[in-house]
Amino acid sequence: MKVSLRRQPDRGFTLIELIVATTILIILTSLAIPLARVTIKREKERELRRDLWEMRDAIDRYKDAADRNAFQTKVGSEGYPPDLETLVKGVDVQGKKLKFLRRIPVDPMTNSTEWGLHSMQDDPTSDSWGEQSVFDVFTKSQGIALDGSKYRDW
Repeated sequence: MKVSLRRQPDRGFTLIELIVATTILIILTSLAIPLARVTIKREKERELRRDLWEMRDAIDRYKDAADRNAFQTKVGSEGYPPDLETLVKGVDVQGKKLKFLRRIPVDPMTNSTEWGLHSMQDDPTSDSWGEQSVFDVFTKSQGIALDGSKYRDW
């Protein structure tokens, strides 16, 4: 009886194959990281736009209610809320609490609930708030958006 000894092929990877596979993974990873950063920034910008819209809408609804004389406002405020907290706490209207905002949103760019505020009397390009009323809100972030505009100008 004759026994045939056949050599089994070696299993595994050669050094060259491992280097090529590692190089491919490094290239793919280096392409994915900037794409992930842009995606995260775009999502934060989307959230910032939504938060600004939500607060501006609440300010407008407060102003509309004040213009209809649904409640008393401070002289010189032109019917705008005194601060953002008033929009959350609400005002009494004929024995009922009228709220305009569930909560003050967290600014996605600064991770803070502190927003820049403007009153009607303030210079629109100024960072200071005269504290008469809240006519507009903006982010305190100094960053630049993907479209090249400044976040604070949104």
